[in-house]
Amino acid sequence: MPLDETERLKRWRLVLGQEAEESCGKLSGDELGMDRALAVLYNTERSAGLGASSPMVHRWLGDIRKYFPKSTVQVMQQDAYERLGLKQLLREPELLETVEPDVHLVATLLTLKGVIPARTRDTARQVVAKVVAELEQRLRNPLVQAVRGSLNRASRTRRPRPAEIDWHGTIRRNLHNYLPQRKTLVAERLIGWGRRRSALRDVILCIDQSGSMAASVVYSGIFGAVLATIRAVRTRMVVFDTSVVDLTEQLQDPVDLLFSTQLGGGTDINRALAYCQTLVVQPSQTVLVLITDLFEGGNEQEMISRAAALVSAGVTVICLLALSDDGTAGFDGRNASRLAALGIPAFACTPERFPDLMAAAIQRRDLSLWAAEHGIHLRGRAGEQEEAFADRAAAGST
Repeated sequence: MPLDETERLKRWRLVLGQEAEESCGKLSGDELGMDRALAVLYNTERSAGLGASSPMVHRWLGDIRKYFPKSTVQVMQQDAYERLGLKQLLREPELLETVEPDVHLVATLLTLKGVIPARTRDTARQVVAKVVAELEQRLRNPLVQAVRGSLNRASRTRRPRPAEIDWHGTIRRNLHNYLPQRKTLVAERLIGWGRRRSALRDVILCIDQSGSMAASVVYSGIFGAVLATIRAVRTRMVVFDTSVVDLTEQLQDPVDLLFSTQLGGGTDINRALAYCQTLVVQPSQTVLVLITDLFEGGNEQEMISRAAALVSAGVTVICLLALSDDGTAGFDGRNASRLAALGIPAFACTPERFPDLMAAAIQRRDLSLWAAEHGIHLRGRAGEQEEAFADRAAAGST
């Protein structure tokens, strides 16, 4: 329903600020409260802001939750962290209880955890636990279903041994062979599973924990914890900056895992890949997800050589430039191009796309083609690779 002229002018007044009052009209009631909250954050001429007063911050956080929807509150809080210096003020437990928890807040708390006072740590942990629980509830089922379904398809066979027969699938496939007079079904084709192993696939999540990758670290930790609950997948989680830490043992508790990360610092992708090479036991059954913006602080040439060695050995390697809600990333285009030349697709991914991506990787599908089918922009030296993959996707759909 289109806005009437009065409502349209009010919205422009809120966007443009008090200077637009003459042309757009005056505000009243809750609209004035909204305007004050916006002015504190976005009016660059204002000299006072929130300052360092906890009561003012507490009131402002309450105001934005009163006047704006949750999605807008989260955006304003994120802007406030950067524009108003709330990173320091979030050390106060009273403020943490007021803030609307989201991924950005978790990333901020993980970054600050080394300097958060003791009296605030319990509150910080509760905030992180709340966000992790909400995200896990939203993301668990799609990931588990996608991975289990892909494993089932990958291991299905038409020549099963007696103990491996899928009787429900076999009956459905042979219903047309039912003999009413004998009340018997003739099973011309058997459906079953290949020999079961304790782990059908190995998944290694190798995550850059530099400050720019904070949201990606949060989502990766949650996905790693979920993957660790799937018995048919052997999951390892490795985080790195200039050093490498294996957090696989913490996968049972995603909150502990996230507090074990060290957000910030440099980046040595080469060293991380060197460690991941030692984890590969079954190359053709291994999926390595490298989550990094590819700004290498170590040896670039060795990094590319190690990536090439992993691909040559048969490992499925994916480079996610970001695993975040907006699915965008700043990244080193030159290194993305060098990986693309090795057959390693490099692109940003949203959490909602990640389950289907893992399913495609487990089935050893063409991941560049998968990205093109889902409208995901592959990163390479020029647009030629993206256009080629888009053409292949279009051809496959006709």
